[in-house]
Amino acid sequence: MLVMKVVLHRIYASNVEAMEMVLKAIENAGYRPGEDVFVSMDAAASEFYNAEESVYHFHQSTGDKLTSAEMVDYWADWCKKYPILSIEDGLDEDDWTGWKSLTDRLGDKVQLVGDDLFVTNVNRLSRGINEGIANSLLVKVNQIGTLTETINAVHMAQINSYTSVMSHRSGETEDNTIADLAVALNTGQIKTGSASRSDRMAKYNQLLRIEEALGDSALFLGKNFSFLK
Repeated sequence: MLVMKVVLHRIYASNVEAMEMVLKAIENAGYRPGEDVFVSMDAAASEFYNAEESVYHFHQSTGDKLTSAEMVDYWADWCKKYPILSIEDGLDEDDWTGWKSLTDRLGDKVQLVGDDLFVTNVNRLSRGINEGIANSLLVKVNQIGTLTETINAVHMAQINSYTSVMSHRSGETEDNTIADLAVALNTGQIKTGSASRSDRMAKYNQLLRIEEALGDSALFLGKNFSFLK
């Protein structure tokens, strides 16, 4: 499954307006939201969490300030309204209590991905697994630093029934190693941006070459993805 990250290059009056624009774009492209195309979000909540006030401050849109519990309600409401398949970093990286509440609320319906939460680190991932927090690991090779640590993190996720998403990072080059790793480690998902720019297309082209080499044995999750069942 390809996880496409959509970046909206204008400031919308509210998050709702931005989401409605995404759904409209899906429809204008000839697809049906919730049937042909689903929404995967990278909320990056650590970026708008105010640690001094212990609130999530929507400072670039409505100005609302939500507590951790209110953010959980916020995501639960959005998952009822919109065809959301996956939420990455829905809460602050150190809001473990909030993450637990979010997982208890949505973990059986939505992929809850830990990026800033886990940072591809087996120690933080182990804590998440033990406490029942999140259900998916974002994998960034150059974040943890070595291929061995990356493989260990993915293996830990897989044996504990967490999904994994192989990911690029900002400042990417045309190196396509993560495409090979996504297939080799059987993550089933890759996050490497929209189908544009040479650094991103290099990864997708490598996936096409791998598919060609594998032939009939190549598998694509599609609607067999666990959170679509």
